[in-house]
Order: sequence, then C-alpha cells, then structure tokens
Amino acid sequence: MLPDAPAPQAILEASLYVDDLAAAAEFYGEVLGLEEIQRVEGRHIFYRCGGSVLLLFRAEETQKPPSNSRLPVPPHGAHGPGHVCFAQPRNEMNLMKQRLQDAGVAIEAEFDWPGGARSLYFRDPAGNSVEMAEPHLWRG
Repeated sequence: MLPDAPAPQAILEASLYVDDLAAAAEFYGEVLGLEEIQRVEGRHIFYRCGGSVLLLFRAEETQKPPSNSRLPVPPHGAHGPGHVCFAQPRNEMNLMKQRLQDAGVAIEAEFDWPGGARSLYFRDPAGNSVEMAEPHLWRG
C-alpha cells in the first residue's frame, strides 16, 4: 500500500517542442502576447502565463545529457505535434481570434462544448495544436 500524500494542486509548467525558436518567439511573444522570462539561444524560450510557465524547447537539445552538474535535469523531449490549452474568457477570446486572423493564423475550429464553454483551435509555426478555452471548460 502506498503512503498517503496529497495530489498536486496545479500544473506549474508545460512543454511544447519547436523546430524554429525565432518563429516560436514571434508567435508566442508577439502574436499571443506572452511574457518571455528566459531564453537560451538555440535551446529554449520560456513564457509566463498567469501562474504557470510555458516551456518551448528544441527537442534535440533537451535529449542531450545535462552539462551542468548543479542542474541535473534528465534528458527528455518529444517528437511530433503537441497540444496546449490556454484559459481565456469568451470576450477576450473573441479579441484574440481577431488578432490571430490579422496575423495570418488560420482558425482550425471554434465551437461550444456540451457544457457551454467555447474553444478556439489553431496551430503554432511548429504544428502544435493550440487551444483557447473558457476557464469553466473542466468544471464539473
């Protein structure tokens, strides 16, 4: 039997993998307006999103063994498109939709879920599926 331990309360960070950091920076920083908090040229860019952080990595760089013994992050990474969903109220989502369209970003889907929450889907330059959804999407 496993010992008692509380379940995690939030996602602190999530990762997507990209092949072109400059295109990712333009998309996530300029188009979506996220605040860049860290960049290592050729390896990664990190963005603040509310109380969480979105990590954008070049996958081949994260698969290398750690070079800094003080930060022994194990190799990781993924191949192929991933998915991330940002929480956004409907009125702000409508403004973001127009901003995306003005930036030439194609909207893949937009609909209301059975519970009434709206979602908007599009792709980043690396082909990752990006969603904006009303915050109450996952509330029971």
